[in-house]
Amino acid sequence: MFPTVSPFDRLWLCETLRLREAQAGPLDDEEANRQARAAGGALAARLETRALWLARRDGLLEGLRHWRQGAQLAALLLGIAALFAGAGLAFAALGDGRQPVNVFWALGSLLGLNLLSLAGWLLSLVLAGGSAGALGRLWLWSSVRLARDGHAAQLAPALLVLLRQQRLARWLLGLGVHALWLAAMASALLLLTLLLATRRYGFVWETTLLGEPAFVALTHGLGRLPGLLGFSVPSAAQIAASGQLGADPEPLRQVWAQWLLGVTLVYGLLPRLLLTIFCAWRWQRGRARLQLDTSLPAYRLLAERLCPSSERLGISDPAPPRPPTERPAAVATEAGAAVLVAIELDDRRSWPPVLPPGIADAGILDDRAQRRQTLEQLGRAPAARLLIACEPLRSPDRGTLALIGELARSAGQTRLWLLPGLPEQPLDAARLADWRDAVAALGLAEAGAAPLDWLEHGHA
Repeated sequence: MFPTVSPFDRLWLCETLRLREAQAGPLDDEEANRQARAAGGALAARLETRALWLARRDGLLEGLRHWRQGAQLAALLLGIAALFAGAGLAFAALGDGRQPVNVFWALGSLLGLNLLSLAGWLLSLVLAGGSAGALGRLWLWSSVRLARDGHAAQLAPALLVLLRQQRLARWLLGLGVHALWLAAMASALLLLTLLLATRRYGFVWETTLLGEPAFVALTHGLGRLPGLLGFSVPSAAQIAASGQLGADPEPLRQVWAQWLLGVTLVYGLLPRLLLTIFCAWRWQRGRARLQLDTSLPAYRLLAERLCPSSERLGISDPAPPRPPTERPAAVATEAGAAVLVAIELDDRRSWPPVLPPGIADAGILDDRAQRRQTLEQLGRAPAARLLIACEPLRSPDRGTLALIGELARSAGQTRLWLLPGLPEQPLDAARLADWRDAVAALGLAEAGAAPLDWLEHGHA
């Protein structure tokens, strides 16, 4: 009945409709509620069925698809920007090779902004519960703009409301932020390796305030973890030699190059990789535990309509015979039956026709109660074939066409029977053409000359 929609998207659509109804008032959801009651299940499952039906009718499902496309495009553009930014960090750190590289200036260029961003994220995680952050807000904003769909603007607030459960916003947006920094640092490390492999750089350190022992301690401290992975760490003598301009023998260049690569890998790339994996794990774990909060006032108001205290379960005793002058109401049918139903016939018509065995007569739908009863019955037991008799003496109005559409969705096959004119009132050709145009617009077939044969056997 519905396209494949993930459990998370179902919850997202429910929250979107809840916010929409809170702002604009209740939607026309009679048929959606009927479909949800027919589908059965607990209140949460019926709320999801209702939301899917309304989302498909109102274009929210298409809007969700456009939002996802916009989000993916925004993520791709941010990823490309991160790759270029990482390459820029590497170029800024090493320069053009004409001047010696100040090792700590290079290290600050490679890791400074990354570590500041990481510290800010950790601080927001502790103090603010993991806010969206600048990159997260940029991604959400660009996703809506790139979706180019009016419904996307309704989906974004509902997403944030849904993510407040299980505190998922921090993990989803953290996943995006760390993945972008991971791409930037991977790009920086790759280009740094290429530049060091293809150009000849000299390394120095310079200071006015600090002494040589401070640089030795800092270099050895930063190089301890990379040294465990096999990267070289300059000795105290080599560090002292690097403090003298022009003292850059080849082995010393290689030691500093390996130290710079190792520190960038350990303190720049690996933390972002581990945090990306951690945020992805927390996101998947929290998403699996998401569920609708049916205690919300909007859902409590829908509970009686979706899960009435007494639901029709079928007929336990046959109804007493009705007077022959009274029109029959909707009858109970079995799933897969062939059903004939008429809509607002002229009082001068003799109805129903003589029906072959096995065809159920659902009567004439004249009022709202009869329509609801028939739709409820067909929702519980969909007909295999449904023949809808219409009165072409009247013009096809929107209410009648909407009812025909609802009835057609409750049957495997549906045909419309445009009844012939009355002896004293022949059919108007223009009105009959209007009916046929309306039937074609609904995507339904008009019954042929022998509609009861089709209803009984499935073919004319």
